[in-house]
Amino acid sequence: MDTSSLMWGLVFGSIGLGYFVYGKRQKSAVPMLSGVGLMLFPYIVTNPIMLVIIGALLAALPYFISL
Repeated sequence: MDTSSLMWGLVFGSIGLGYFVYGKRQKSAVPMLSGVGLMLFPYIVTNPIMLVIIGALLAALPYFISL
C-alpha cells in the first residue's frame, strides 16, 4: 500500500461519511448506500487509478439516481 492509495482512501472515506450521514438524516437509501460503498471500497481496491475511478463513480451516483 502506498501513500497515494492511503490519501485517496481518506478522501473518498470522508465523502462517504458525509453521504452516509446525509442519507440517514434524510431517510434516503441511495446516498446512504453510496456512502457505505465509499467508506468500504478503499479496503478492497489498492490500485490508485482504479480507486479514483470507482470513487468518482460512487460519489456521482446520488446525483444521477434519486429514489
